[in-house]
Amino acid sequence: MTDSAPDARPPAPLLGAADIRALAGELDVRPTKTLGQNFVIDGNTIRRIVEAAKVDPAETVLEVGPGLGSLTLGLLDAAARVVAVEIDPVLAGRLPETVRAWRPERADDLHVVQADAMRVTELPAEPTALVANLPYNVAVPVVLHLLATFGSLRHGLVMVQDEVADRMAARPGSRTYGVPSVKAAWYGTMRKAGVIGMNVFWPAPRISSGLVAFERTAPPQTSASREEVFAVIDAAFAQRRKTLRAALAGWAGSPAAAEAALRAAGVDPSARGEVLDIHAFARIAEAGTPS
Repeated sequence: MTDSAPDARPPAPLLGAADIRALAGELDVRPTKTLGQNFVIDGNTIRRIVEAAKVDPAETVLEVGPGLGSLTLGLLDAAARVVAVEIDPVLAGRLPETVRAWRPERADDLHVVQADAMRVTELPAEPTALVANLPYNVAVPVVLHLLATFGSLRHGLVMVQDEVADRMAARPGSRTYGVPSVKAAWYGTMRKAGVIGMNVFWPAPRISSGLVAFERTAPPQTSASREEVFAVIDAAFAQRRKTLRAALAGWAGSPAAAEAALRAAGVDPSARGEVLDIHAFARIAEAGTPS
């Protein structure tokens, strides 16, 4: 006679379509395009996101735009605590109550901050992971702001518009490589981690969503500041069809000065910005910045 395997514990319940619509009706919330509100209504999608985020049980997760709490519950099942930043005061006020109803034993592990994620500079706990379903219209600036502000963020997974995901994870020479790709690379490595269909959201967006996973790495070794490097990146991509000698003329003061900085950085002045990695931009910034 062999020992029988223990019964697998069923996954904890998550908010479904009916729950989301009931909560929205209770709060008189109508999802708005202005705030980029598209609520996930499928529990399996939430579990997929949490699994892909590789959250450690000891971690503090920063969630941006928790909305009605779909992802929040999944994150509380995986992490030690969740800090949720929500700009909508009605949603921010209701989230703790939802957690008390669905995860009463984890209620004290949720910290809600009613604020604009683009401006937040302090949190009640130091986050180590960022996991969020981000509004499409502000996804890139939000990620860049949070990585710049909270050095404790070691890794994460964000859900953004699929084409934005492609831009964030693009490599030099790619058709989608641009400002988001290079600036994100200052903070770490970005990779596309999957695609989420439209029918798991309410309301359904008009385009699929992409998952972007990141791991923080050390920035390039340079005497130039991040702001100085980013200024070069902005100038290089402001007019994509121009050579770097022409595109950086305004930044450097003249085409000749731009060429001098490029040659000092070991970069071909006739090249274009889309072929350079973050290290090359850092060298250009260093060469063109007065000591």
